[in-house]
Amino acid sequence: MYTEQFDPADAGLVALEATGLGKRYRRGWALEECAFRLPAGRICGLVGPNGAGKSTLMSLATGVSGPSAGTLRVFGGDPRGGRARRQVGYLAQSKPLYPRLSVADTLRMGRELNGDDWDQGRAEAIVRGGDIPFHARAGSLSGGQRTRLALALCFGKRPRMLLLDEPMADLDPLVRHEMTGLLMAEAAEAGTTVVMSTHTLPELEGVCDYLLVLAGGRVRLAGEADELAWAHSLVTGALPAPGAASPLDGHTVVESTTSGRQFTAMVRREAPLAPGPTWTVSEPSMEQLLLAYLRSPEAPPLLTPSATPPAPTPLAAKDHAA
Repeated sequence: MYTEQFDPADAGLVALEATGLGKRYRRGWALEECAFRLPAGRICGLVGPNGAGKSTLMSLATGVSGPSAGTLRVFGGDPRGGRARRQVGYLAQSKPLYPRLSVADTLRMGRELNGDDWDQGRAEAIVRGGDIPFHARAGSLSGGQRTRLALALCFGKRPRMLLLDEPMADLDPLVRHEMTGLLMAEAAEAGTTVVMSTHTLPELEGVCDYLLVLAGGRVRLAGEADELAWAHSLVTGALPAPGAASPLDGHTVVESTTSGRQFTAMVRREAPLAPGPTWTVSEPSMEQLLLAYLRSPEAPPLLTPSATPPAPTPLAAKDHAA
């Protein structure tokens, strides 16, 4: 019989924690010296250009492969261990389903693979919510229906953490909106931690409360979405005259562009910053913030306190170096 898996104590737990994490392939390092924490219960947007290391990170988190350096912990355990792997659900963009199996047989397969961890009622409710016939073959379903069935398999497993590798990328905007709503509702009801990789930045606004940005295999930005937005300002205005004071003085400039005599800059608010006679200051949107870091991989990284792993003890640091 199903019993609610989410423990309120999870609110103080760390779902995913990397320390000195690295993964090397024959062609080079896909991830290098990555360190971050993801508190349990968050909806995290995983963002980065192609080749940034997003899929590699998900592969490590599911226990499919192991790190070449450092550690990655899932709820405090090794992702390759049986207990940790049972707590993680994964959905790829391809949404692999057996096309000749009926919807009912697909859910039956989920029950047989997951045993006592399986919640048949929850999986069936997700399918019924899309008016999908249980006798229909998976291969005959539309893109949105296949995504719904794949999510039913994921949530039927009752994962504490769900990893999504761009599963909405092939859907039209209306269906993508519907599936995102379904995902958020199911995750909120069960308290599931979600890590969602996507190239569609606007869909993260209003959905994700946590951000993790990778570029060049390294962490560039991580933490609470609201805290990261508050830590930055978008400054626009007229270029100052040569030798004149600039509103950007005393701040770390993430990105600055000019058009004619006008400039636009994304800066970190490291000192008081107020509008002036020739410039305005505003809080950036999530999309503006992410684009600035994606276009400026040389900008110094920033992690909020909740995303910063504790410093290793001298003994741990010595062991790691050895």
